[in-house]
Amino acid sequence: MNFAFTDEQLALAATVRDVLRAHCPPGALRSERRPGWEQLAALGFFGLLLPPESDGLGLGLADVVPALEETGRACLPGPVVETAVAAASLVAGVAKLASGAVCVSVLLPGQVYAPDADLADLIVVAGADGLRLVTKESARLTPRPGVDPCRPLFEVAFDPAGCERLGGPVEPALRRATVATAAQLIGVARELLAVSVAYARVRTQFGAAIGSFQAVKHQLADVAVAVEFAAPLVFRAALAVDGGIATVERDVSAAKAAAGEAATLAARVALQVHGAVGYTEELDLRFWLARAWSLSAAYGTTAAHRDRVRAAVLGGDVRRYP
Repeated sequence: MNFAFTDEQLALAATVRDVLRAHCPPGALRSERRPGWEQLAALGFFGLLLPPESDGLGLGLADVVPALEETGRACLPGPVVETAVAAASLVAGVAKLASGAVCVSVLLPGQVYAPDADLADLIVVAGADGLRLVTKESARLTPRPGVDPCRPLFEVAFDPAGCERLGGPVEPALRRATVATAAQLIGVARELLAVSVAYARVRTQFGAAIGSFQAVKHQLADVAVAVEFAAPLVFRAALAVDGGIATVERDVSAAKAAAGEAATLAARVALQVHGAVGYTEELDLRFWLARAWSLSAAYGTTAAHRDRVRAAVLGGDVRRYP
Protein backbone atom coordinates (compact mmCIF):
# COMPACT_ATOMS: atom_id res chain seq x y z
CA MET A 1 0.00 0.00 0.00
CA ASN A 2 1.32 3.44 -0.93
CA PHE A 3 1.13 5.96 1.91
CA ALA A 4 3.08 8.68 0.07
CA PHE A 5 1.51 12.09 -0.45
CA THR A 6 0.16 12.74 -3.92
CA ASP A 7 1.50 15.44 -6.22
CA GLU A 8 -1.68 17.45 -5.64
CA GLN A 9 -1.31 17.32 -1.86
CA LEU A 10 2.32 18.38 -2.04
CA ALA A 11 1.49 21.15 -4.50
CA LEU A 12 -1.14 22.52 -2.13
CA ALA A 13 1.39 22.52 0.70
CA ALA A 14 3.97 24.26 -1.49
CA THR A 15 1.48 26.97 -2.41
CA VAL A 16 0.58 27.56 1.23
CA ARG A 17 4.28 27.67 2.10
CA ASP A 18 4.97 30.30 -0.54
CA VAL A 19 2.06 32.46 0.61
CA LEU A 20 3.10 32.30 4.25
CA ARG A 21 6.74 33.07 3.48
CA ALA A 22 5.63 36.19 1.66
CA HIS A 23 2.87 37.37 3.98
CA CYS A 24 3.60 35.84 7.39
CA PRO A 25 7.30 36.50 8.04
CA PRO A 26 8.58 36.31 11.63
CA GLY A 27 8.45 40.10 11.92
CA ALA A 28 4.69 40.06 11.32
CA LEU A 29 4.20 37.95 14.47
CA ARG A 30 5.24 40.96 16.54
CA SER A 31 2.65 43.37 15.13
CA GLU A 32 -0.23 41.49 13.45
CA ARG A 33 -2.85 39.11 14.79
CA ARG A 34 -3.72 37.38 11.50
CA PRO A 35 -0.96 37.93 8.93
CA GLY A 36 -1.47 36.05 5.69
CA TRP A 37 -5.13 35.22 6.33
CA GLU A 38 -6.50 37.23 3.43
CA GLN A 39 -4.04 35.63 1.03
CA LEU A 40 -4.87 32.12 2.30
CA ALA A 41 -8.56 32.88 1.98
CA ALA A 42 -8.00 33.91 -1.62
CA LEU A 43 -6.52 30.43 -2.23
CA GLY A 44 -9.63 28.79 -0.79
CA PHE A 45 -7.69 27.44 2.20
CA PHE A 46 -10.58 27.85 4.64
CA GLY A 47 -12.93 25.93 2.35
CA LEU A 48 -10.70 22.92 1.68
CA LEU A 49 -12.66 20.58 3.97
CA LEU A 50 -16.10 22.08 3.41
CA PRO A 51 -18.49 20.16 1.12
CA PRO A 52 -19.18 21.57 -2.37
CA GLU A 53 -22.72 22.58 -1.36
CA SER A 54 -21.10 24.95 1.15
CA ASP A 55 -18.77 26.38 -1.52
CA GLY A 56 -15.90 24.19 -0.37
CA LEU A 57 -13.63 21.73 -2.17
CA GLY A 58 -14.73 18.66 -0.24
CA LEU A 59 -11.21 17.39 0.43
CA GLY A 60 -10.36 14.86 3.10
CA LEU A 61 -8.29 15.64 6.17
CA ALA A 62 -5.40 13.55 4.79
CA ASP A 63 -5.31 15.82 1.75
CA VAL A 64 -4.57 18.91 3.82
CA VAL A 65 -2.13 17.49 6.39
CA PRO A 66 0.95 18.81 4.49
CA ALA A 67 -0.66 22.25 4.17
CA LEU A 68 -1.48 22.28 7.89
CA GLU A 69 2.14 21.43 8.62
CA GLU A 70 3.11 24.59 6.75
CA THR A 71 0.87 26.73 8.97
CA GLY A 72 2.73 25.34 11.96
CA ARG A 73 6.09 25.85 10.31
CA ALA A 74 5.22 29.51 9.73
CA CYS A 75 3.79 29.84 13.26
CA LEU A 76 0.64 31.29 11.64
CA PRO A 77 -1.39 33.13 14.31
CA GLY A 78 -5.16 33.00 14.68
CA PRO A 79 -7.68 30.17 15.05
CA VAL A 80 -6.45 28.28 11.98
CA VAL A 81 -7.49 24.79 13.06
CA GLU A 82 -10.76 26.00 14.48
CA THR A 83 -11.80 27.92 11.34
CA ALA A 84 -10.39 25.67 8.62
CA VAL A 85 -10.94 22.25 10.22
CA ALA A 86 -13.30 22.13 13.20
CA ALA A 87 -15.85 24.50 11.67
CA ALA A 88 -16.16 22.21 8.64
CA SER A 89 -17.75 19.59 10.90
CA LEU A 90 -19.67 21.92 13.21
CA VAL A 91 -21.00 24.89 11.21
CA ALA A 92 -20.45 23.97 7.56
CA GLY A 93 -23.63 25.76 6.48
CA VAL A 94 -22.60 29.20 7.75
CA ALA A 95 -22.49 31.75 4.95
CA LYS A 96 -19.06 33.04 3.90
CA LEU A 97 -17.24 30.37 5.93
CA ALA A 98 -15.44 29.04 2.86
CA SER A 99 -14.27 32.53 1.91
CA GLY A 100 -12.47 33.05 5.22
CA ALA A 101 -14.65 36.08 5.97
CA VAL A 102 -16.03 34.32 9.07
CA CYS A 103 -13.55 33.45 11.81
CA VAL A 104 -14.46 30.63 14.23
CA SER A 105 -13.18 29.61 17.65
CA VAL A 106 -14.27 26.53 19.56
CA LEU A 107 -14.56 25.38 23.15
CA LEU A 108 -14.83 21.61 22.83
CA PRO A 109 -14.82 18.87 25.52
CA GLY A 110 -11.53 18.78 27.38
CA GLN A 111 -10.83 22.47 26.81
CA VAL A 112 -11.05 25.10 29.51
CA TYR A 113 -10.48 28.20 27.39
CA ALA A 114 -11.16 29.13 23.77
CA PRO A 115 -8.10 30.15 21.69
CA ASP A 116 -8.23 33.45 19.79
CA ALA A 117 -11.84 33.99 20.80
CA ASP A 118 -11.43 37.75 20.53
CA LEU A 119 -10.88 37.36 16.78
CA ALA A 120 -13.84 35.05 16.26
CA ASP A 121 -17.15 36.02 14.69
CA LEU A 122 -18.61 32.74 15.99
CA ILE A 123 -17.68 30.54 18.94
CA VAL A 124 -18.87 26.94 19.17
CA VAL A 125 -19.23 25.92 22.82
CA ALA A 126 -19.79 22.34 23.94
CA GLY A 127 -21.71 21.96 27.19
CA ALA A 128 -23.65 19.35 29.10
CA ASP A 129 -26.75 20.19 27.05
CA GLY A 130 -24.99 19.94 23.67
CA LEU A 131 -23.40 22.39 21.26
CA ARG A 132 -24.25 26.07 21.09
CA LEU A 133 -23.29 28.65 18.52
CA VAL A 134 -22.33 31.90 20.24
CA THR A 135 -22.01 35.09 18.23
CA LYS A 136 -19.35 37.70 18.88
CA GLU A 137 -21.97 40.15 20.15
CA SER A 138 -23.41 37.78 22.76
CA ALA A 139 -20.11 36.40 24.09
CA ARG A 140 -18.43 37.74 27.21
CA LEU A 141 -14.71 37.05 27.03
CA THR A 142 -12.24 37.10 29.90
CA PRO A 143 -8.53 36.86 29.01
CA ARG A 144 -6.61 34.09 30.74
CA PRO A 145 -2.85 33.65 31.01
CA GLY A 146 -1.12 31.44 28.46
CA VAL A 147 2.40 30.66 27.27
CA ASP A 148 1.83 31.68 23.65
CA PRO A 149 1.50 35.43 22.99
CA CYS A 150 0.25 34.70 19.44
CA ARG A 151 -2.45 32.30 20.69
CA PRO A 152 -4.25 34.08 23.53
CA LEU A 153 -6.81 32.15 25.57
CA PHE A 154 -10.21 33.34 26.77
CA GLU A 155 -12.87 32.18 29.17
CA VAL A 156 -16.23 32.33 27.40
CA ALA A 157 -19.51 33.25 29.08
CA PHE A 158 -22.85 33.78 27.33
CA ASP A 159 -26.60 33.77 27.77
CA PRO A 160 -27.87 30.36 26.56
CA ALA A 161 -31.25 31.82 25.67
CA GLY A 162 -29.77 33.99 22.96
CA CYS A 163 -27.59 31.31 21.32
CA GLU A 164 -28.39 28.82 18.58
CA ARG A 165 -28.32 25.11 19.35
CA LEU A 166 -26.32 22.89 17.02
CA GLY A 167 -27.22 19.31 16.25
CA GLY A 168 -24.92 16.42 15.56
CA PRO A 169 -22.07 14.86 17.52
CA VAL A 170 -19.00 16.77 18.60
CA GLU A 171 -16.58 13.82 18.38
CA PRO A 172 -15.82 14.08 14.63
CA ALA A 173 -14.87 17.74 14.98
CA LEU A 174 -12.76 17.01 18.05
CA ARG A 175 -10.87 14.24 16.23
CA ARG A 176 -10.24 16.45 13.21
CA ALA A 177 -9.05 19.37 15.33
CA THR A 178 -6.73 17.07 17.29
CA VAL A 179 -5.13 15.63 14.15
CA ALA A 180 -4.84 19.08 12.55
CA THR A 181 -3.11 20.39 15.69
CA ALA A 182 -0.75 17.41 15.57
CA ALA A 183 0.09 18.33 11.97
CA GLN A 184 0.86 21.88 13.05
CA LEU A 185 3.12 20.52 15.79
CA ILE A 186 5.08 18.59 13.16
CA GLY A 187 5.56 21.83 11.25
CA VAL A 188 6.68 23.65 14.39
CA ALA A 189 9.16 20.86 15.18
CA ARG A 190 10.58 20.90 11.64
CA GLU A 191 11.16 24.64 11.80
CA LEU A 192 12.78 24.46 15.23
CA LEU A 193 15.08 21.71 13.99
CA ALA A 194 16.02 23.65 10.86
CA VAL A 195 16.78 26.82 12.83
CA SER A 196 18.80 24.88 15.41
CA VAL A 197 20.87 23.12 12.76
CA ALA A 198 21.58 26.40 10.98
CA TYR A 199 22.64 28.07 14.22
CA ALA A 200 24.85 25.12 15.20
CA ARG A 201 26.73 25.49 11.93
CA VAL A 202 27.71 29.12 12.54
CA ARG A 203 28.00 29.39 16.33
CA THR A 204 31.57 28.68 17.40
CA GLN A 205 33.17 27.67 20.68
CA PHE A 206 36.81 26.69 21.28
CA GLY A 207 37.50 27.58 17.65
CA ALA A 208 34.96 25.16 16.16
CA ALA A 209 31.30 25.23 15.18
CA ILE A 210 29.18 23.75 17.97
CA GLY A 211 27.50 21.55 15.38
CA SER A 212 30.74 19.57 15.17
CA PHE A 213 30.43 18.50 18.82
CA GLN A 214 29.00 15.03 19.30
CA ALA A 215 26.77 16.11 22.18
CA VAL A 216 25.05 18.65 19.92
CA LYS A 217 24.88 16.26 16.96
CA HIS A 218 23.19 13.58 19.03
CA GLN A 219 20.54 15.93 20.39
CA LEU A 220 19.69 17.25 16.93
CA ALA A 221 19.58 13.68 15.61
CA ASP A 222 17.16 12.73 18.39
CA VAL A 223 14.84 15.53 17.28
CA ALA A 224 15.06 14.44 13.64
CA VAL A 225 14.18 10.86 14.60
CA ALA A 226 11.26 11.99 16.76
CA VAL A 227 9.84 14.14 13.95
CA GLU A 228 10.20 11.42 11.31
CA PHE A 229 8.54 8.93 13.66
CA ALA A 230 5.62 11.23 14.49
CA ALA A 231 4.83 12.54 10.99
CA PRO A 232 3.56 9.20 9.57
CA LEU A 233 1.39 8.72 12.66
CA VAL A 234 -0.31 12.03 11.92
CA PHE A 235 -0.99 11.02 8.33
CA ARG A 236 -2.26 7.62 9.52
CA ALA A 237 -4.63 9.34 11.94
CA ALA A 238 -5.93 11.60 9.17
CA LEU A 239 -6.63 8.55 7.00
CA ALA A 240 -8.39 6.89 9.94
CA VAL A 241 -10.57 9.96 10.48
CA ASP A 242 -11.45 10.14 6.78
CA GLY A 243 -12.19 6.42 6.59
CA GLY A 244 -13.94 6.09 9.94
CA ILE A 245 -11.98 2.94 10.78
CA ALA A 246 -12.43 1.16 14.10
CA THR A 247 -9.08 2.23 15.55
CA VAL A 248 -9.61 5.94 14.92
CA GLU A 249 -9.52 6.95 18.59
CA ARG A 250 -6.25 5.12 19.17
CA ASP A 251 -4.72 6.51 15.98
CA VAL A 252 -5.69 10.10 16.79
CA SER A 253 -4.23 9.86 20.28
CA ALA A 254 -1.04 8.21 19.03
CA ALA A 255 -0.57 11.02 16.52
CA LYS A 256 -1.15 13.82 19.02
CA ALA A 257 1.10 12.24 21.66
CA ALA A 258 3.97 11.62 19.24
CA ALA A 259 3.69 15.05 17.61
CA GLY A 260 3.55 16.78 20.99
CA GLU A 261 6.62 14.93 22.20
CA ALA A 262 8.54 15.70 19.02
CA ALA A 263 7.72 19.42 19.21
CA THR A 264 8.56 19.78 22.91
CA LEU A 265 11.82 17.90 22.38
CA ALA A 266 12.63 20.19 19.44
CA ALA A 267 11.91 23.20 21.64
CA ARG A 268 14.14 21.95 24.45
CA VAL A 269 17.03 21.16 22.12
CA ALA A 270 16.62 24.50 20.33
CA LEU A 271 17.02 26.28 23.66
CA GLN A 272 20.07 24.21 24.54
CA VAL A 273 21.70 24.84 21.17
CA HIS A 274 21.01 28.59 21.23
CA GLY A 275 21.88 29.03 24.89
CA ALA A 276 20.65 32.03 26.86
CA VAL A 277 19.94 34.03 23.71
CA GLY A 278 17.07 31.63 23.01
CA TYR A 279 15.03 33.20 25.82
CA THR A 280 15.36 36.77 24.64
CA GLU A 281 12.55 38.92 23.26
CA GLU A 282 14.70 39.97 20.31
CA LEU A 283 15.07 36.45 18.91
CA ASP A 284 12.19 35.14 16.77
CA LEU A 285 12.80 31.65 18.15
CA ARG A 286 10.56 32.44 21.11
CA PHE A 287 7.44 32.36 18.94
CA TRP A 288 8.04 28.76 17.88
CA LEU A 289 8.99 27.71 21.40
CA ALA A 290 5.72 29.10 22.75
CA ARG A 291 3.73 27.52 19.91
CA ALA A 292 5.24 24.10 20.61
CA TRP A 293 4.28 24.33 24.28
CA SER A 294 0.79 25.72 23.70
CA LEU A 295 -0.22 23.30 20.94
CA SER A 296 1.15 20.34 22.90
CA ALA A 297 -1.48 21.07 25.54
CA ALA A 298 -4.30 21.86 23.07
CA TYR A 299 -7.01 19.23 22.51
CA GLY A 300 -5.55 16.92 25.12
CA THR A 301 -2.11 16.81 26.66
CA THR A 302 0.54 14.31 25.64
CA ALA A 303 0.04 12.41 28.90
CA ALA A 304 -3.73 12.18 28.38
CA HIS A 305 -3.35 10.86 24.84
CA ARG A 306 -0.70 8.37 25.93
CA ASP A 307 -3.14 7.04 28.51
CA ARG A 308 -5.75 6.59 25.77
CA VAL A 309 -3.28 4.72 23.57
CA ARG A 310 -2.31 2.47 26.45
CA ALA A 311 -5.95 1.71 27.25
CA ALA A 312 -6.69 0.95 23.58
CA VAL A 313 -3.68 -1.32 23.15
CA LEU A 314 -3.93 -3.16 26.46
CA GLY A 315 -7.71 -3.28 26.67
CA GLY A 316 -7.65 -1.83 30.17
CA ASP A 317 -5.33 -4.51 31.56
CA VAL A 318 -2.60 -2.29 32.98
CA ARG A 319 -0.79 -5.31 34.45
CA ARG A 320 0.63 -5.92 30.97
CA TYR A 321 2.11 -2.45 30.86
CA PRO A 322 5.85 -2.51 31.64
